[in-house]
Amino acid sequence: MNRLFDRLSDLFEAGHQRDIPDLLTDVRFADASRTAAAAVLIAVTDRPEPGLILTQRPTTMRDHPGQVAFPGGKLEPGETAIQGALREAEEELAIPPAKVQIIGETDKYQTGTGFDITPVLGVVPADLPLAAHPREVEEWFEVPLSHVFERDNWQENEVFWRGEMRQYLEMDWNNFRIWGVTAAIISNLSRRIELKALLDG
Repeated sequence: MNRLFDRLSDLFEAGHQRDIPDLLTDVRFADASRTAAAAVLIAVTDRPEPGLILTQRPTTMRDHPGQVAFPGGKLEPGETAIQGALREAEEELAIPPAKVQIIGETDKYQTGTGFDITPVLGVVPADLPLAAHPREVEEWFEVPLSHVFERDNWQENEVFWRGEMRQYLEMDWNNFRIWGVTAAIISNLSRRIELKALLDG
């Protein structure tokens, strides 16, 4: 194992022993009868300044077109969240499952559009030769973990949706707009992992 994996694993475990009652979720907008299980891979790059690998979905996709997202999608029958996250990351970006050091599953996120998402945290080697699947990924990019874990870098906005106000986080990074579900998952994870301890360790 490597130092980043060890530090991140320790902080991940410690952070999930704390009760955080106000994590972000869209459960109040969800229709439980239409919910499908899904998983995403939060791939942290093993470099002195760790980053997150994110994708931009093609505008032609049915679900969340054009949005920035983690690699991921619906689970197949009998598939675990970890298996699904690894499969989707390989399909979308050619990330070999054997290159991902899995740390664990973090807080689920219920979307208002019918998905019960389990984020899976893992460490991947820096500068993997990624290849975007043209039907599933328009572009991919890496953003520093320190940047997205810093709360002051996010804007808090709200919109009237399905009969009430919905709050959401948003930031721009090199002309990519990170917001919505992806932003919420990042924000929730940042409350589980102490960034200063990770980078100074």
